[in-house]
Amino acid sequence: MKGKFKIDLASPKIIEYIRTVLVALLVVIAIVICAQAYANGLREFAFYMTIACCVVLSVLEFVNTFVIKKFVPKMIFYGLDSALILTICVLTGNSFMSTIYCIVLTQCYMFVEKFKDRTILFGVSCLIFSASFTCGYIISTPNPTAFDGVTGVLFGLLALGIDYIVAMFLLKFYTTNIELSSALKEADDSRSRLEEAYDELTKTKVYEERNRIAKDIHDTVGHSMTTVIMQTEAAKLLIDSNPVEAKQRIVSANIQARNALEQIRESVHLLAGRGQSKPLSEDIKEILAQTMDGTDVKARFSLDEAHPSEEAHRFIINSLKELLSNGIRHGAATAFYVELKNDGGDLKLLVSDNGCGVNGEICEGFGLRGLREKAEALGGSFSVSSEENEGFEACIILPIIKEQT
Repeated sequence: MKGKFKIDLASPKIIEYIRTVLVALLVVIAIVICAQAYANGLREFAFYMTIACCVVLSVLEFVNTFVIKKFVPKMIFYGLDSALILTICVLTGNSFMSTIYCIVLTQCYMFVEKFKDRTILFGVSCLIFSASFTCGYIISTPNPTAFDGVTGVLFGLLALGIDYIVAMFLLKFYTTNIELSSALKEADDSRSRLEEAYDELTKTKVYEERNRIAKDIHDTVGHSMTTVIMQTEAAKLLIDSNPVEAKQRIVSANIQARNALEQIRESVHLLAGRGQSKPLSEDIKEILAQTMDGTDVKARFSLDEAHPSEEAHRFIINSLKELLSNGIRHGAATAFYVELKNDGGDLKLLVSDNGCGVNGEICEGFGLRGLREKAEALGGSFSVSSEENEGFEACIILPIIKEQT
């Protein structure tokens, strides 16, 4: 329903509303006291003094409530209020004294923040009230008695005590609402910031993953397709003069093309949000089968079960393709041995071939250098060894970090 009135108990304005109501109530009581004094036929001097005290008391309470902000001036005004209340009670009696005291004290309670200070203020006020009531009772009553005086003081103190308890409860309730509202607001702000940060992080991760996939396609597939073109061009030139070499070039190009196609499929799967679905050993067997299919290349393998992270999984697969391709293309290898060993906290991939090997120091090209850098980035190592006519051997060691689920 539009325009429905709603009180926000945690709003700072609620205190201002209560203060305004208390000042208005004090003014009403002051008017009632003046009217009662007139109806009782109070002497002219006393009547005008009563009016003056009520006006000054109302003005002081208004200034103390809405103008004075510091503690010491407020206590000075409270002392002046007490003196005026005593004067009014001496002139007119004690009928409204406890009520006026409760109004003035409630205003002070709302200004004082600490519970201890409020309690001290209450105790001092009780002493002032007892003294003021006693003085007023003795002066304004023709035949004062101890019983009536003590009874009046006790009833007044009871009223002040009830006012103190109610004021403390309401102020505690208000303070708790303020704290809860502030805590909820901070929690909402923190949640909003966390959601924004999470969205930004998610976008960043998506962009990073896309860039990584694009780089994989550019580096691996682009390199493979370039090699395919080079091998097929070389095969065309050798097909008449050296058919055996030409066939070898075509076989190597075929392997490279298959590797490039498989890499494209993996990249498409990753872009579609699908992770690795097959065990690492199964992927290795499939790559070896593709390499041997329709060629004279042979392969033996010994594969342990392993479940590394997706990134490590992809790296091992891509490394195997690169090493097989290099062995066939550069080393003229016809046989390979592949070992995947799960050695506790490390995963070890060993690839060796029977190719021509390397005479002297091994010079890392684009492919081998990329494998070393990636292995080190994953916290592992990459090493190679070779001798002329003794084949080529590469070893990758990675720490096993399983994908979080």
